[in-house]
Amino acid sequence: MKVFKYFIDYSKEEKWLKDMAKKGYKFVNATLGYEFLKTEPEDVIIRIDYRTFNKRKDFIDYCTLFEDSGWNHIAGTQWSGTQYFKRINDYTDDDIFSDSASKAGKYKRVSNMWLSTSVPFIPLLVMNFSNGTIDINKILNPKLLYLTPELWEKKGTNFWFSFLFETPFVILRGFSWAFLLVIVILYIIFAIKAKKLYTEAKRENRSF
Repeated sequence: MKVFKYFIDYSKEEKWLKDMAKKGYKFVNATLGYEFLKTEPEDVIIRIDYRTFNKRKDFIDYCTLFEDSGWNHIAGTQWSGTQYFKRINDYTDDDIFSDSASKAGKYKRVSNMWLSTSVPFIPLLVMNFSNGTIDINKILNPKLLYLTPELWEKKGTNFWFSFLFETPFVILRGFSWAFLLVIVILYIIFAIKAKKLYTEAKRENRSF
């Protein structure tokens, strides 16, 4: 079974995966959505970290270290960033992190990832402005984007046929750049949310 869902807060994601396991859905992968296998209900503890690795050996050593500590790596790859672990030893602590500072570090890594991901899109937006793709006049007056001769003088069915036929091309021609803008804004929002979670986790660490 595939489930498409998105989380910024790993604590909420961990709780959701635990609830799914109690309903009899075993989490097995997180590539393009969450993948589950129907099985017997189980009370599990799943924890999440965020790390990428340049070397395959470092990734294997990382997974081995957690397994030696009672945590089985169940999803995530060398490059995926998000790594999922399931507790396999009842005597192991409930968390994969030994302190709040280490727990906070994953949110800092996530925040940095979203910021670095947004950066390549910014020059593309600037390029769209400089080459005239983003035309303020046409944004304020979308009629200028329609190229059908005498479109606005047409009446009735003839007008609506021409208007509806050309509108998808107008959107692609005049507002395709908006997709880049939305991506940059979303990535920055995700980075800010992850940074906020990092700050909250650091604050918890100082309170102890």
